[in-house]
Amino acid sequence: MPARETTPRSGTARGASASGAARVAVFHGPNLNLLGEREPHIYGDVSLADIDAALVQRGAAAGVQVTSAQSNHEGELIDWIQRARGEADAIIINAGGFTHTSVALRDAIAATRIPTIEVHLSNLAAREEFRHRSLLAAVCVGQISGFGAASYRLALDAAIDLLVARGRLPARTGAAATTSADPQSKQKGRLAR
Repeated sequence: MPARETTPRSGTARGASASGAARVAVFHGPNLNLLGEREPHIYGDVSLADIDAALVQRGAAAGVQVTSAQSNHEGELIDWIQRARGEADAIIINAGGFTHTSVALRDAIAATRIPTIEVHLSNLAAREEFRHRSLLAAVCVGQISGFGAASYRLALDAAIDLLVARGRLPARTGAAATTSADPQSKQKGRLAR
């Protein structure tokens, strides 16, 4: 049985950004280590390692250092969220089942004051009733769900737009630009909050 991830991983060590690059921490909650195997009709057949690798690559193309970690343990996720203070400019979190049960995770996110985007592979509103309510949503800048593995890409794009809006990254142009470059979009104003 493989050991659970206990230190966030990325192309470079956590918190090590010699270039001063913006940093996004991605935290995956319980059972997400089983992606690609667990209920592929709901969660898809892409592995967590593939999702993480794609995020690191997409982040690097935008000048963002992406780190990621997965844990099946609530306290460990809380420790990582708290440690992200001073180490991350934004957080992306898929808290899995803790989304619906963990006041402690909600409080940790609120305490960090780091802009956090909640992400889910499946559409929570189309699932069982107990999954319809997120305890995290009120302390996150937004929630992206229902797009499978692409939900993570959309969340990273939103985090990058948020960092641009806050002056942490230069504006993106061309194919790399997303909604914040569209003058008709109100997304940039919402992300800057």
